[in-house]
Amino acid sequence: MSLTLYGLPNCDTCKKAQNWLKRIERPFTFIDYRSNPVAPEMLSAWAEQLGGFDALLNKASTTWRNLLPNKKSPGSKPEYLMLLKEYPALVKRPVLVFPDGRVVLGFKDTQYKKLFAE
Repeated sequence: MSLTLYGLPNCDTCKKAQNWLKRIERPFTFIDYRSNPVAPEMLSAWAEQLGGFDALLNKASTTWRNLLPNKKSPGSKPEYLMLLKEYPALVKRPVLVFPDGRVVLGFKDTQYKKLFAE
């Protein structure tokens, strides 16, 4: 089974992660989560694994900065899921999912070197 990389096609960090995986010849599937939204169950599983929905939110993004103040403080799982459904670009990117379900957020060369040091 191959890796799955979720992100946005025009995101520079997502492109770096894709290029890194191609360079080490690790097969992966790229999924644009704006045109192929991530299922709420999967978002919930990611959040649980990462320590909560706040870990998934990209609060440095333009999308976050442009949100109305009342949308910036979801108080429940359904509210987080609605927010991420409405604004998929709020999910930090890229999201790398291993065949065993392990999830890794973001991309840094050193981080990926450690992940794939086996």
